[in-house]
Amino acid sequence: MELYRATIEDLEGVSHLFNLYRMFYQQTADLEGAKNYIKNRLESKDSIIFVVKDKKGYVGFTQLYPTFSSVSMKRAWILNDLYVDAEARNQGIGEMLLHKAREFAIETGAKSISLETAPDNYAAQRLYEKNGYKRDSQYYHYNLDLAE
Repeated sequence: MELYRATIEDLEGVSHLFNLYRMFYQQTADLEGAKNYIKNRLESKDSIIFVVKDKKGYVGFTQLYPTFSSVSMKRAWILNDLYVDAEARNQGIGEMLLHKAREFAIETGAKSISLETAPDNYAAQRLYEKNGYKRDSQYYHYNLDLAE
């Protein structure tokens, strides 16, 4: 398996995985929309995408967005997306991606990596907790939905 930072040459493979990821979260399939979204992220460099490939092709990815902690006055990262193709699960790919995200965050001097997952996504929760992520019990998280 090969794990590396995605470039525009990975657009097709990452877009396919991103579309599957969105479908996992009950979104309608939209490969063209996924492709445009990922293309914009790669071209504008406003996110970091790491991808895993095996002999058969693209099997997993994670996408990190930058943010900052005003209190600590340091960079932080939001691990917004992590997906492993259903046929490639239970091979340690998710853990590889988490390790790469952690390594990258340390290299960039970040204070932390934050993420969220669905309350019923027990497999992801186990993976995150196994890799040192702690469920937040100190703060409430709020969201203002601006979609119509």
